[in-house]
Amino acid sequence: MSKRTSSLELVLIAANAALYAGVGYLTFLGIFAPVVGTVRFWPAVVIPAVFAVLFSPKIGALGAGLGIFISDMLIHGDPVLSISVGVTSNVAGFYILGVLARRLASSQRVSVLPVLLQAAPLAAALAGSWANIFGGWETASIFIGAGVLSLVISVAYSFYRPRYAGLVAASSTGLIVGSAMIGLGVWLYSQFFSLPAAAGGGHGLPLYAAAIWFLWTYLTEIPFLMILLPPLVAAVRKAVPSVARE
Repeated sequence: MSKRTSSLELVLIAANAALYAGVGYLTFLGIFAPVVGTVRFWPAVVIPAVFAVLFSPKIGALGAGLGIFISDMLIHGDPVLSISVGVTSNVAGFYILGVLARRLASSQRVSVLPVLLQAAPLAAALAGSWANIFGGWETASIFIGAGVLSLVISVAYSFYRPRYAGLVAASSTGLIVGSAMIGLGVWLYSQFFSLPAAAGGGHGLPLYAAAIWFLWTYLTEIPFLMILLPPLVAAVRKAVPSVARE
């Protein structure tokens, strides 16, 4: 890799991180996961996804890891929680998204995969509602509604825009992995340390809290990825083909 290419990668990682942290801080609106707090409403998820798809999985992943650390320090100020959970989950999730987006882009056998990937989160939301772990019908309604919305959008892509099916499947897979790491990671952290008071606090939370964090992260972020990522990627590739990855 040439020095110029390495410098360009650093610039792209820095731009990704700055946009992710800045837009995320401005758009989370002070909203945290219901009942158990800590995990924020995060529509900015689409930013590192664009970098991961257009440039490389490494640029998307490292920019996301750096950006989430910056925003965590601004919002809750716990570097141990951020590095152990936020950074690792973002790096893993967006790297997987970027890798799969490239591998599935030309496949004609993934048209129903985005639909199938929505089944597990929606089933978990329905099961959690039935088990009454969400603390009220309002939260259950949010989770079930978001699950149904993501299912409807994935069906629309699979049957009416199949050329985007691979990208939507990659987004779902990467976000499932990242959301699972967040849910289990925050729960495990709470068994040994107190969660930041600025993000809801808590210590020794029950295991079902991990399911709430997982569902909150996935179901509030996947609609943004599904709706915004394909047209953004297509627009940038059309406008600036020289910087878009083939």
